[in-house]
Amino acid sequence: MSARFPRTATPLGPRARIAVVVAAVLLLAGGSVGYVMHAQQRTKGEQTEADASFTLGGPALYFRDTASGRVAHQPLAGAPGVRTAGARTAGARTTGGPACDRFYASDEGALCLRAEPGVLPRTYAIVLDRQLREKRRITVPGVPTRARVSASGRMLSWTVFATGDSYATTSFSTRTAILDLRTGYLIKSMENIQLTIDGARYHAPDVNYWGVTFARDDNRFYATVSTKGRTYLVEGNMRDWSAKALRQNVECPSLSPDNTRLAFKKKVSDDAAAPWRLYVLDLRTMRETPLAEEHSVDDQAAWLDDDTLAYALPGGSGRGSDVWTVPADGTGTPRVAVKGGSSPVAVAGAAG
Repeated sequence: MSARFPRTATPLGPRARIAVVVAAVLLLAGGSVGYVMHAQQRTKGEQTEADASFTLGGPALYFRDTASGRVAHQPLAGAPGVRTAGARTAGARTTGGPACDRFYASDEGALCLRAEPGVLPRTYAIVLDRQLREKRRITVPGVPTRARVSASGRMLSWTVFATGDSYATTSFSTRTAILDLRTGYLIKSMENIQLTIDGARYHAPDVNYWGVTFARDDNRFYATVSTKGRTYLVEGNMRDWSAKALRQNVECPSLSPDNTRLAFKKKVSDDAAAPWRLYVLDLRTMRETPLAEEHSVDDQAAWLDDDTLAYALPGGSGRGSDVWTVPADGTGTPRVAVKGGSSPVAVAGAAG
Protein backbone atom coordinates (compact mmCIF):
# COMPACT_ATOMS: atom_id res chain seq x y z
CA MET A 1 0.00 0.00 0.00
CA SER A 2 1.39 3.34 -0.91
CA ALA A 3 1.66 5.99 1.84
CA ARG A 4 -0.98 8.66 1.91
CA PHE A 5 0.01 12.26 2.38
CA PRO A 6 -2.28 15.20 3.10
CA ARG A 7 -3.17 17.20 0.13
CA THR A 8 -1.05 20.36 -0.20
CA ALA A 9 -3.05 23.54 0.40
CA THR A 10 -3.27 26.07 -2.38
CA PRO A 11 -0.91 29.00 -1.61
CA LEU A 12 -2.65 32.26 -0.67
CA GLY A 13 -2.34 35.15 -3.04
CA PRO A 14 -0.94 38.52 -1.94
CA ARG A 15 -4.37 40.03 -1.27
CA ALA A 16 -5.50 37.02 0.73
CA ARG A 17 -2.34 37.12 2.86
CA ILE A 18 -2.89 40.81 3.60
CA ALA A 19 -6.49 40.10 4.57
CA VAL A 20 -5.40 37.38 7.00
CA VAL A 21 -2.81 39.65 8.62
CA VAL A 22 -5.33 42.49 8.99
CA ALA A 23 -7.87 40.12 10.51
CA ALA A 24 -5.30 38.84 13.01
CA VAL A 25 -4.28 42.37 14.01
CA LEU A 26 -7.91 43.39 14.49
CA LEU A 27 -8.56 40.30 16.56
CA LEU A 28 -5.60 40.99 18.85
CA ALA A 29 -6.44 44.69 19.12
CA GLY A 30 -10.05 43.83 19.87
CA GLY A 31 -8.92 41.53 22.65
CA SER A 32 -6.70 44.20 24.14
CA VAL A 33 -9.39 46.87 23.92
CA GLY A 34 -11.88 44.45 25.40
CA TYR A 35 -9.55 43.76 28.33
CA VAL A 36 -9.03 47.46 28.98
CA MET A 37 -12.76 48.18 28.68
CA HIS A 38 -13.48 45.33 31.07
CA ALA A 39 -10.96 46.75 33.56
CA GLN A 40 -12.50 50.20 33.24
CA GLN A 41 -16.03 48.87 33.65
CA ARG A 42 -14.91 46.84 36.65
CA THR A 43 -13.87 50.04 38.45
CA LYS A 44 -16.58 52.25 36.97
CA GLY A 45 -18.81 53.61 39.68
CA GLU A 46 -16.36 52.75 42.45
CA GLN A 47 -15.40 55.84 44.42
CA THR A 48 -11.64 56.35 44.41
CA GLU A 49 -11.38 59.79 46.05
CA ALA A 50 -11.67 60.54 49.76
CA ASP A 51 -14.99 61.43 51.35
CA ALA A 52 -15.27 65.14 52.12
CA SER A 53 -15.16 64.47 55.86
CA PHE A 54 -12.10 62.21 55.69
CA THR A 55 -8.96 64.31 56.19
CA LEU A 56 -5.54 64.13 57.85
CA GLY A 57 -5.87 64.58 61.59
CA GLY A 58 -4.63 62.92 64.69
CA PRO A 59 -3.09 61.52 66.63
CA ALA A 60 -4.13 58.54 64.50
CA LEU A 61 -2.79 55.55 62.66
CA TYR A 62 -3.60 55.79 58.95
CA PHE A 63 -3.45 52.67 56.80
CA ARG A 64 -4.81 50.98 53.69
CA ASP A 65 -7.88 48.90 54.47
CA THR A 66 -7.28 45.69 52.51
CA ALA A 67 -10.98 44.81 52.23
CA SER A 68 -11.98 48.05 50.48
CA GLY A 69 -8.63 49.17 49.07
CA ARG A 70 -9.24 52.60 50.59
CA VAL A 71 -7.37 54.49 53.28
CA ALA A 72 -8.75 54.31 56.81
CA HIS A 73 -7.57 55.41 60.25
CA GLN A 74 -7.95 54.57 63.90
CA PRO A 75 -6.69 56.19 67.13
CA LEU A 76 -3.15 55.51 68.20
CA ALA A 77 -4.03 54.88 71.84
CA GLY A 78 -3.10 51.35 72.86
CA ALA A 79 -0.14 50.88 70.52
CA PRO A 80 2.93 50.08 72.65
CA GLY A 81 5.12 53.09 73.37
CA VAL A 82 2.76 55.60 71.72
CA ARG A 83 2.01 58.64 73.86
CA THR A 84 -1.40 59.96 72.78
CA ALA A 85 -3.01 61.68 75.77
CA GLY A 86 -6.67 62.32 75.12
CA ALA A 87 -6.89 60.05 72.09
CA ARG A 88 -10.13 58.23 71.39
CA THR A 89 -10.58 54.59 72.28
CA ALA A 90 -8.25 52.44 70.18
CA GLY A 91 -9.83 50.09 67.66
CA ALA A 92 -12.54 52.39 66.27
CA ARG A 93 -11.78 52.25 62.55
CA THR A 94 -12.90 55.15 60.35
CA THR A 95 -13.08 54.54 56.61
CA GLY A 96 -13.64 56.85 53.66
CA GLY A 97 -10.15 57.70 52.45
CA PRO A 98 -8.89 57.56 48.86
CA ALA A 99 -8.36 54.26 47.02
CA CYS A 100 -4.62 53.48 47.12
CA ASP A 101 -2.33 50.50 46.71
CA ARG A 102 0.38 52.22 48.75
CA PHE A 103 -0.08 55.20 51.07
CA TYR A 104 2.06 57.43 53.25
CA ALA A 105 1.53 60.82 54.87
CA SER A 106 2.90 63.59 57.06
CA ASP A 107 0.83 66.10 59.00
CA GLU A 108 0.90 68.35 55.92
CA GLY A 109 -0.07 66.02 53.07
CA ALA A 110 0.00 62.53 51.65
CA LEU A 111 1.10 60.36 48.75
CA CYS A 112 -1.21 57.77 47.23
CA LEU A 113 0.06 55.19 44.73
CA ARG A 114 -2.80 53.75 42.71
CA ALA A 115 -2.31 50.90 40.25
CA GLU A 116 -4.12 51.20 36.93
CA PRO A 117 -5.30 47.90 35.37
CA GLY A 118 -4.58 47.32 31.71
CA VAL A 119 -2.42 45.50 29.23
CA LEU A 120 0.68 47.42 30.39
CA PRO A 121 0.68 48.05 34.18
CA ARG A 122 1.09 51.61 35.31
CA THR A 123 0.77 53.55 38.52
CA TYR A 124 -0.57 56.98 39.40
CA ALA A 125 1.50 58.83 42.01
CA ILE A 126 -1.14 61.15 43.46
CA VAL A 127 -0.10 64.07 45.67
CA LEU A 128 -2.74 64.97 48.28
CA ASP A 129 -3.13 67.95 50.62
CA ARG A 130 -4.24 67.84 54.28
CA GLN A 131 -7.86 67.47 53.18
CA LEU A 132 -6.71 64.57 50.97
CA ARG A 133 -7.68 66.49 47.85
CA GLU A 134 -5.60 65.84 44.75
CA LYS A 135 -2.91 68.43 43.99
CA ARG A 136 -0.87 66.65 41.34
CA ARG A 137 -0.91 63.33 39.49
CA ILE A 138 2.07 61.64 37.82
CA THR A 139 1.83 58.53 35.68
CA VAL A 140 4.58 55.96 36.25
CA PRO A 141 4.98 52.67 34.32
CA GLY A 142 5.16 49.76 36.75
CA VAL A 143 3.64 48.20 39.87
CA PRO A 144 3.62 50.25 43.14
CA THR A 145 5.77 48.99 45.99
CA ARG A 146 7.09 51.82 48.25
CA ALA A 147 5.93 55.35 49.18
CA ARG A 148 7.37 57.97 51.53
CA VAL A 149 6.74 61.61 52.52
CA SER A 150 9.15 63.74 54.54
CA ALA A 151 8.07 65.07 57.95
CA SER A 152 7.54 68.57 56.52
CA GLY A 153 5.51 67.22 53.60
CA ARG A 154 7.90 68.83 51.11
CA MET A 155 9.73 65.75 49.78
CA LEU A 156 8.00 62.71 48.31
CA SER A 157 9.40 59.47 46.94
CA TRP A 158 7.93 56.35 45.40
CA THR A 159 9.20 53.08 43.97
CA VAL A 160 7.59 50.83 41.37
CA PHE A 161 8.59 47.45 40.03
CA ALA A 162 9.44 47.98 36.38
CA THR A 163 9.87 44.21 35.97
CA GLY A 164 9.34 41.43 38.49
CA ASP A 165 7.30 41.72 41.67
CA SER A 166 9.42 40.46 44.56
CA TYR A 167 12.55 41.62 46.37
CA ALA A 168 13.24 37.98 47.27
CA THR A 169 14.57 37.27 43.77
CA THR A 170 17.24 38.87 41.60
CA SER A 171 14.98 39.09 38.55
CA PHE A 172 13.46 42.46 39.31
CA SER A 173 14.01 46.03 38.29
CA THR A 174 12.81 49.08 40.18
CA ARG A 175 12.34 52.73 39.39
CA THR A 176 12.45 55.24 42.24
CA ALA A 177 11.43 58.88 41.87
CA ILE A 178 11.78 61.91 44.15
CA LEU A 179 9.52 64.98 43.99
CA ASP A 180 10.23 68.32 45.66
CA LEU A 181 6.87 70.01 46.20
CA ARG A 182 8.44 73.36 47.06
CA THR A 183 10.23 73.69 43.72
CA GLY A 184 8.09 71.28 41.70
CA TYR A 185 11.23 69.49 40.53
CA LEU A 186 10.73 65.80 39.74
CA ILE A 187 13.57 63.29 39.55
CA LYS A 188 11.98 60.50 37.56
CA SER A 189 14.68 57.96 38.36
CA MET A 190 17.47 57.90 40.94
CA GLU A 191 19.71 55.80 38.70
CA ASN A 192 21.77 58.81 37.59
CA ILE A 193 22.79 59.87 41.12
CA GLN A 194 26.55 60.17 41.77
CA LEU A 195 27.17 57.00 43.76
CA THR A 196 30.25 56.22 45.85
CA ILE A 197 31.00 52.70 47.14
CA ASP A 198 34.11 51.92 49.22
CA GLY A 199 35.35 55.47 48.66
CA ALA A 200 35.31 55.30 44.84
CA ARG A 201 32.82 56.53 42.27
CA TYR A 202 30.71 53.61 41.15
CA HIS A 203 29.13 52.98 37.75
CA ALA A 204 27.18 49.86 36.74
CA PRO A 205 24.21 49.20 34.46
CA ASP A 206 22.42 47.01 37.02
CA VAL A 207 21.92 49.51 39.87
CA ASN A 208 18.45 49.55 41.42
CA TYR A 209 17.28 51.97 44.11
CA TRP A 210 14.30 51.65 46.42
CA GLY A 211 12.98 52.51 49.89
CA VAL A 212 13.84 56.22 50.29
CA THR A 213 13.45 57.84 53.73
CA PHE A 214 14.00 61.56 54.38
CA ALA A 215 15.70 63.44 57.22
CA ARG A 216 14.06 66.45 58.88
CA ASP A 217 16.19 68.90 56.89
CA ASP A 218 14.62 67.70 53.59
CA ASN A 219 18.13 67.40 52.14
CA ARG A 220 19.62 64.21 53.60
CA PHE A 221 18.00 60.90 52.76
CA TYR A 222 18.68 57.19 52.97
CA ALA A 223 17.83 54.45 50.49
CA THR A 224 18.76 50.96 49.32
CA VAL A 225 20.85 50.33 46.24
CA SER A 226 21.47 46.88 44.79
CA THR A 227 24.18 45.96 42.33
CA LYS A 228 25.97 42.74 41.39
CA GLY A 229 23.87 40.72 43.83
CA ARG A 230 24.57 42.94 46.86
CA THR A 231 22.47 45.52 48.65
CA TYR A 232 23.81 48.65 50.35
CA LEU A 233 22.49 51.36 52.60
CA VAL A 234 23.25 54.70 50.97
CA GLU A 235 23.16 58.17 52.48
CA GLY A 236 22.11 60.75 49.92
CA ASN A 237 22.34 64.50 49.57
CA MET A 238 19.73 66.35 47.52
CA ARG A 239 21.73 69.58 47.12
CA ASP A 240 24.68 68.04 45.29
CA TRP A 241 22.76 64.94 44.12
CA SER A 242 25.20 62.41 45.51
CA ALA A 243 25.02 59.21 47.55
CA LYS A 244 27.58 57.13 49.43
CA ALA A 245 27.27 53.53 50.58
CA LEU A 246 27.48 53.11 54.36
CA ARG A 247 27.17 49.35 54.82
CA GLN A 248 25.92 46.19 53.13
CA ASN A 249 22.77 44.11 53.62
CA VAL A 250 20.35 46.91 54.42
CA GLU A 251 16.98 47.15 52.69
CA CYS A 252 14.00 49.50 52.97
CA PRO A 253 15.46 51.90 55.57
CA SER A 254 13.12 54.04 57.67
CA LEU A 255 14.50 56.98 59.66
CA SER A 256 13.28 57.50 63.24
CA PRO A 257 11.52 60.80 64.10
CA ASP A 258 14.57 61.91 66.11
CA ASN A 259 16.77 61.11 63.07
CA THR A 260 19.19 58.98 65.10
CA ARG A 261 18.24 55.43 64.00
CA LEU A 262 17.19 53.50 60.95
CA ALA A 263 14.81 50.56 60.92
CA PHE A 264 15.48 48.17 58.07
CA LYS A 265 15.03 44.62 56.86
CA LYS A 266 18.16 42.48 56.79
CA LYS A 267 18.60 39.32 54.77
CA VAL A 268 19.28 36.51 57.23
CA SER A 269 18.38 33.45 55.13
CA ASP A 270 18.50 32.13 51.57
CA ASP A 271 14.98 30.77 52.03
CA ALA A 272 12.92 32.74 49.49
CA ALA A 273 9.83 32.30 51.68
CA ALA A 274 11.43 33.92 54.75
CA PRO A 275 14.64 35.79 53.92
CA TRP A 276 14.44 38.89 56.16
CA ARG A 277 14.34 40.09 59.75
CA LEU A 278 13.70 43.57 61.11
CA TYR A 279 16.66 45.43 62.66
CA VAL A 280 17.36 48.92 63.95
CA LEU A 281 20.67 50.64 63.19
CA ASP A 282 22.09 53.34 65.50
CA LEU A 283 23.55 55.91 63.10
CA ARG A 284 26.05 57.21 65.68
CA THR A 285 27.57 53.87 66.70
CA MET A 286 26.50 51.84 63.61
CA ARG A 287 25.36 49.12 66.00
CA GLU A 288 22.53 46.83 64.81
CA THR A 289 19.76 45.53 67.06
CA PRO A 290 17.44 42.71 65.96
CA LEU A 291 13.81 43.34 66.88
CA ALA A 292 11.47 40.96 68.67
CA GLU A 293 9.56 40.29 65.44
CA GLU A 294 10.94 36.98 64.19
CA HIS A 295 8.71 36.65 61.12
CA SER A 296 10.13 37.68 57.75
CA VAL A 297 8.94 41.25 57.10
CA ASP A 298 8.86 42.39 53.46
CA ASP A 299 7.92 45.99 54.18
CA GLN A 300 9.38 49.42 54.80
CA ALA A 301 8.56 49.74 58.48
CA ALA A 302 7.07 53.02 59.75
CA TRP A 303 7.92 54.70 63.06
CA LEU A 304 4.84 55.52 65.11
CA ASP A 305 7.09 57.46 67.48
CA ASP A 306 10.71 57.15 68.60
CA ASP A 307 9.93 53.92 70.45
CA THR A 308 7.59 51.92 68.21
CA LEU A 309 7.58 50.51 64.68
CA ALA A 310 4.65 49.41 62.53
CA TYR A 311 4.76 47.09 59.52
CA ALA A 312 2.61 44.71 57.48
CA LEU A 313 2.65 40.91 57.60
CA PRO A 314 0.51 38.40 55.68
CA GLY A 315 -2.91 38.33 57.29
CA GLY A 316 -4.80 35.51 58.91
CA SER A 317 -8.24 34.13 58.01
CA GLY A 318 -7.83 35.02 54.34
CA ARG A 319 -6.92 38.69 54.95
CA GLY A 320 -4.32 40.11 52.58
CA SER A 321 -2.22 41.58 55.40
CA ASP A 322 -2.36 42.85 58.97
CA VAL A 323 -0.50 45.77 60.57
CA TRP A 324 1.73 44.82 63.49
CA THR A 325 3.72 46.92 65.96
CA VAL A 326 6.88 46.13 67.92
CA PRO A 327 9.19 48.11 70.24
CA ALA A 328 12.21 49.59 68.48
CA ASP A 329 14.79 48.59 71.13
CA GLY A 330 14.62 44.81 70.62
CA THR A 331 12.46 44.15 73.67
CA GLY A 332 8.77 43.38 74.04
CA THR A 333 6.38 41.31 71.96
CA PRO A 334 4.90 42.03 68.52
CA ARG A 335 1.16 42.67 68.49
CA VAL A 336 -1.54 43.14 65.87
CA ALA A 337 -2.60 46.79 65.61
CA VAL A 338 -4.89 46.51 62.56
CA LYS A 339 -6.52 43.43 61.13
CA GLY A 340 -6.80 43.72 57.37
CA GLY A 341 -4.44 46.63 56.83
CA SER A 342 -1.17 47.73 55.21
CA SER A 343 0.82 50.95 54.56
CA PRO A 344 0.73 52.16 58.19
CA VAL A 345 1.72 55.72 59.07
CA ALA A 346 1.24 57.82 62.22
CA VAL A 347 -0.26 61.29 61.80
CA ALA A 348 -0.01 63.60 64.80
CA GLY A 349 -2.37 66.24 63.50
CA ALA A 350 -1.28 69.70 62.35
CA ALA A 351 -2.48 72.89 63.99
CA GLY A 352 -4.59 75.40 62.17
